Amino acid sequence: MPFSSPMIYILLLLLLPVRIFGCGMDPYQSPFQVRPPSCFHPPTSLPKFTNTTTAEDVATVFAKQIRGKNVLITGTSMNGLGFENARVVAKHANLVIITGYNAERLKLSEQAIKKEVPNANIRPLLVDLSSLAAVRKAAAEVNAYPEPLHVVIHNAATVIGPFKLTADKLESQMATAHFGPFLFTKLIVPKILATGTTKYTPRVVFLSSSAHAMSGVDLDTLAHPDKEKYTPFSAYAQSKSATILDAIELSKRSKGKINAYSVSPGAIFTNINQKEESKADMQAFGILTAEGLPNTAAFPWKTIPEGAATTLIAAFDPRLDTTPGAYLADSVVANELIASHSSDPETATKLWTITEKIVGEQFTF
Repeated sequence: MPFSSPMIYILLLLLLPVRIFGCGMDPYQSPFQVRPPSCFHPPTSLPKFTNTTTAEDVATVFAKQIRGKNVLITGTSMNGLGFENARVVAKHANLVIITGYNAERLKLSEQAIKKEVPNANIRPLLVDLSSLAAVRKAAAEVNAYPEPLHVVIHNAATVIGPFKLTADKLESQMATAHFGPFLFTKLIVPKILATGTTKYTPRVVFLSSSAHAMSGVDLDTLAHPDKEKYTPFSAYAQSKSATILDAIELSKRSKGKINAYSVSPGAIFTNINQKEESKADMQAFGILTAEGLPNTAAFPWKTIPEGAATTLIAAFDPRLDTTPGAYLADSVVANELIASHSSDPETATKLWTITEKIVGEQFTF
């Protein structure tokens, strides 16, 4: 399909984060945490990662940091980012809890990982993050586990498609990306806090997207979604703005007890954007071709291993200990790429407060 200049701009905004680092712009400097002013010089023992770094590369570098850890990853269907994260982490971790809402697909993921890593300790957990009742049930199961949690990765997503309300009367994209993970984290927070020591701070990672720049969260319609105002990509952008705000506010409220991060993986052809429900919208926006394939003529795409790398950096890179609340893209901290509506502290606080009322739970640390 032809692309107008505005269309190219939107596509670039959606999927192509670009940055230039100089001495005064530290890729590991967070605007949410004061650090000594200087250029950042990472330890010589740790490499600099790039947009072609793979999840396997990251897991190999941080094998020591992963060893002995208990990690929970949501959305782990095969041919997806969560599965790739689970696959490589399973080679080093003490326990990897993989989640999904489809028991058959979850079993396939477990079997595939065990086939490659026979000694991997994989524990499947059924949970539909779009359902608050299902989240409560899954959280109760996690809280009954004997092991605490060092890392939680909120990777699960739903299709970019027509307006849909969940059983809780919440918009489906926001429910899966924000409300479900928020409630799940709240309910299992004792398990997360239990791993904190003077030398280790547990981490929570939220999957976002550069598409967050297209729209901030409409706080007025969170509890009562408006079908007349709904557009698929605006809803997607709002849900991804929410995850950035969640990471910022969770880091702030926990006061050093949990380090949370948000991640933009880039443009990746995963199972989620191959679903029939989203194909028409993806094609109309120029992301997929008429044949339903990645539109490589418009912009470059990453492989799944490349897209999954940034998530694992957020989960395990010790250099991020001093940058809680940071946003990562292309394997580095990229706070300068956060749209103002997704980094505003007042908005983060309002979103948190409204969400607590909607889910009927309040965080305590």
